[in-house]
Amino acid sequence: MVARGDLGVEMPAEQVPSIQKQIVRVCRKAGKPVIVATQMLESMITAPVPTRAEASDVATAVYDGADAVMLSAESASGRYPIEAVTMMDSIIRRTESDPLYHDAIQASHTPPRADAADAIGYAVRHVAGLLKVPATVAYTSSGYSALRMARERPEVPILGMTPRMATARRLALAWGVHAVLCHEVVDVLEMTELASRTVLDEHFGERGQSIVISAGLPFTVAGTTNLLRIAQVQ
Repeated sequence: MVARGDLGVEMPAEQVPSIQKQIVRVCRKAGKPVIVATQMLESMITAPVPTRAEASDVATAVYDGADAVMLSAESASGRYPIEAVTMMDSIIRRTESDPLYHDAIQASHTPPRADAADAIGYAVRHVAGLLKVPATVAYTSSGYSALRMARERPEVPILGMTPRMATARRLALAWGVHAVLCHEVVDVLEMTELASRTVLDEHFGERGQSIVISAGLPFTVAGTTNLLRIAQVQ
């Protein structure tokens, strides 16, 4: 978490923006979810609308590629908690619809590591873009497969299917990941069928469309992302 309040206590204020960008960049490179927080919409503790500088601050964190932005007193003890959340959501949606945002995300990719997990994540993004699929799917027990895919910032949603509640909660924070709690599977065929049903149930695709699936074999071992499969939604 980039908590700018604490960071501003330890560092000169003029250095905080560049340090924020550096931390976000390092976290993205490592595939670790990063939150930008503290004084995002501070004036909305007592006012129903933010300052233009605050709106720009939220948008900048999104442009930088942060996984999440977080309110503090604005929603915990402020006079306008619902308005603050609604405003932050509106700023995020508007920023993510900006072509400049997509250009910035694509330009900030870093080379993947020379291992199977990063190779799969890298391949998923390119295969999904080439086939124009509606969604990608990661079946994961630990969350590792979904996080490696999120690191690559694909242009379509990532459905993070997991049999573990704790993993689903963690993945809810990751960029572009829609976490879904599911039952455990025993083989690739069962996983593929489950992925197909989940895409339909969560309204991320239609019958006949292709999806790209990643997972690790054996399923019960964490950090073994080594499978990429293209399947048709049935």
